[in-house]
Amino acid sequence: MNRTQIQLTESQVRRLKEMSAAENKSMAQLIREAVDALLRSTHGVDPEAVKQRAIEAAGRFHSGVKDLAVHHDDYLAGAYADDDFR
Repeated sequence: MNRTQIQLTESQVRRLKEMSAAENKSMAQLIREAVDALLRSTHGVDPEAVKQRAIEAAGRFHSGVKDLAVHHDDYLAGAYADDDFR
């Protein structure tokens, strides 16, 4: 993590301290969560979150086809040719 310094108004500090106590989180954690929410709302999904979801999904699904790794191009071409696929 990187350390940074910011200036907040007295009102912001007071409200953050209240939230911190109520949610049992540090003020720093609340600020990090607010920054994450801002980044998601203005720039879409976090690329690291997408990467993590892909890693978690790897190997979780099974096609039941034993030679899929060898003939995946053939299966894909067949799926595109299938009228139900479109």
